Amino acid sequence: MGKALVHTPEGVRDIYGEEYRRKLAAEEGMRRVLSSYGYQDIQTPTFEFFDVFSREIGTTPSRELYKFFDKEGNTLVLRPDFTPSMARCAAKYFMGEKLPIRFSYLGNTFTNTSSLQGRLKESTQLGAELIQEPSVEADGEMIALMAEALMAAGLEEFQISVGHVEYFKGICAQAGLEEETEWELRELISTKNFFGAQELLERKAVRRDYQDVLLKMYDLFGSSPILEMARGLVNNERSIQAVERLEALYRVLCAYGVEKYVSFDLGLLSKYRYYTGIVFKAYTYGVGDAVAKGGRYDTLLGYFGKQAPAVGFVVVADDLLEALSRQGKSPRIPSSGALIVYEKGRFADALREAQRMRTRGECVELIPAAADKASPDAYRERARASMRSEIRYLRADGTDSGETEREAERIEGNG
Repeated sequence: MGKALVHTPEGVRDIYGEEYRRKLAAEEGMRRVLSSYGYQDIQTPTFEFFDVFSREIGTTPSRELYKFFDKEGNTLVLRPDFTPSMARCAAKYFMGEKLPIRFSYLGNTFTNTSSLQGRLKESTQLGAELIQEPSVEADGEMIALMAEALMAAGLEEFQISVGHVEYFKGICAQAGLEEETEWELRELISTKNFFGAQELLERKAVRRDYQDVLLKMYDLFGSSPILEMARGLVNNERSIQAVERLEALYRVLCAYGVEKYVSFDLGLLSKYRYYTGIVFKAYTYGVGDAVAKGGRYDTLLGYFGKQAPAVGFVVVADDLLEALSRQGKSPRIPSSGALIVYEKGRFADALREAQRMRTRGECVELIPAAADKASPDAYRERARASMRSEIRYLRADGTDSGETEREAERIEGNG
């Protein structure tokens, strides 16, 4: 029999102990904010039919999906992205609904990519979707909600870049770019590859004036005055309407009081093809990628039979926790409860005390005293690891002792 594997595959990791408690605390803080806005939790399957994430939907490329087959021969995939699942649910359960629908979710996604660059193949995501609401006020609610959720998790310094895919698409349509060229250019602009975009436009013999406008998108980022500059560069109605939408959005964000976190980037273009309007990403220092992202997808639900506009966002919890850790802003987890150590003959007493404390909502861990008389430091270390605020020791001779977390720290400090 071969040696048992004790490590995880590349791109996944175990999370436990204090790190996991901090993650849960951050997630709970964000969920409270989502709930306060009226978003209701929904849980979707970890795997779905392949068609939910197909090329036509415009989500993760097929080569980056974890695919497998069921007994009937259907192709199934582990979800790489929550938004198509949310769209499917809305179409299935709310086909006749006319009023806005608010979903929130928390779960893991799976991306089978070989170029990890420090990223995980399995990551926890928390997000919200506002369906059947086409207004700019809905766009503003989503960005403000994302900002408040990040703050509730403990993040203080971050910036949300906001763009609009129709600004880019309007220029491409006016320039007569083929769809394949448009998507190739979109990728180059998204990755800030100026020279790659320049070479592509020249190779495709795009008119010089359109080349100039498309390449100037690299410089269209900054505070709200950049929108006036963006408007002055275009003369097609599609792009102008995109700028007007962003201007209206800024007024909504000012009403929410989150404008200080917002900047504009007309070169911000998502890899997901289902986005049709605003797109946005939240950045902070300590991690190289966005910790949260989202956008408007007004045609996605149509693939599932329900014509309805929608906008949503997702927080990548693992990246957010990494940023909080590097910034020294990780959620504080207070110690609580007790560790009760009992010697022979004192189990009944220990259990009685534990049950009394548990009825008050306290956490109690029972440990029989080691036969080799483990040192007090060993129990203190266990209490610290379990984040217990008190240690009690029940001796066989009927005498008891105890110490609080603060006393234990003083004793160790003196030692």
